[in-house]
Amino acid sequence: MSQPATKAASGRDNAGLGPTLTFLFALSCGALAANLYYAQPLVSLMGSDIGLPVAAESSIVTLAQIGYAIGLVFLVPLGDLLENRTLILATMAANVVSLAGLAFAPGLAALFAGMLVVGATSCAAQMLVPLAANLAPEEQRGAVVGNVMSGLLGGILLARPISSFLADYVGWRGVFGLSAGLIAILALVSLALLPRRVPGGERGYWSLIRSLGKLFVEEPVLRRRGLYHAAMFAAFSLFWTAAPIVLLQDPFDFTPSGVALFALAGVLGVFAAPVSGRLADRGHSRIGTVAALSMVIAAFLVATYGSSLAALVIAAVAVDLGVQANLVFGQREIYRLAPNIRNRLNAVYMTTFFLGGAAGSAMASPVLQHFGWLGVCVIGMAMPGAALVYFALAEGTGD
Repeated sequence: MSQPATKAASGRDNAGLGPTLTFLFALSCGALAANLYYAQPLVSLMGSDIGLPVAAESSIVTLAQIGYAIGLVFLVPLGDLLENRTLILATMAANVVSLAGLAFAPGLAALFAGMLVVGATSCAAQMLVPLAANLAPEEQRGAVVGNVMSGLLGGILLARPISSFLADYVGWRGVFGLSAGLIAILALVSLALLPRRVPGGERGYWSLIRSLGKLFVEEPVLRRRGLYHAAMFAAFSLFWTAAPIVLLQDPFDFTPSGVALFALAGVLGVFAAPVSGRLADRGHSRIGTVAALSMVIAAFLVATYGSSLAALVIAAVAVDLGVQANLVFGQREIYRLAPNIRNRLNAVYMTTFFLGGAAGSAMASPVLQHFGWLGVCVIGMAMPGAALVYFALAEGTGD
């Protein structure tokens, strides 16, 4: 693992990204990641349009996250094998096509297939993040990753209010059509600005894929960080899939635009990424992890006062802050393991916690239907609570 991480044609590996390229990375990551979350506040609209039973509506979000996990496993590792710029542009082009297909989906089967492929090709975001890490100097890597992740997380957090707001004017299909246009524009800009990076790996594709499971088993830091965030992301997905459903019903009776305003509360979570990156650079990842896990537990405790809109807003802010902070702490730790396999490390980390997110969104509708909002909150506390116990047993709480 000591071989050079890159044979860069651009010569920028040790010079950082620069503000223009950093902005492009952040904006592209945000736009791609947003594709997974546009549907969260729209599942009721999409389900009624397509004819999906109420208890199965959250499966729409789950399919996008499963697709993303598939992309993480089978596409992102190619960044350790193929020239990165070409790979990223090809994946973004496929994303544009799949988004356009989703916007015109005629029925349930096409909708499900479209969500799956949109999720898989949106993983181009996770090809950009390790490329940014490879281009950044070691002493600035946490800050650079934090800045790029702030764009990605901004996309995740803004996706809900943007889609809720736009749905009032262009419908849910228009939301995905507009996203296709945005990704197309970013792909064209990336064609002109994105630097080339030729990885130093020489193994074949299937050998590369098989190595993912080996990394999960043999790298304890990667395994622990992946599982911590799987629990956190499950809680995140559970909250943000269930909360819009509750807000659209009595006693709140929100419109989609009202849900959009509520979802803006979570956008404050974007500020956690750059701050967490800098704290990680200073060696505070462990205590930061404890704080992040505890914050999400406390958020769901506050959310048990489900009849109070103020309590739900406070919970939304705290959930997003804690989850986004923990994500950056985890990335900073895994990127320290081996520079020449960062795409695979990122793939394993992201796949692990996105499977957690898929589980969280999948259980949202049935838990809400059978156990109400209190059941959502109890499960939401239990998942980061289990991660906190695991952290204490595996690493202790000292900084």
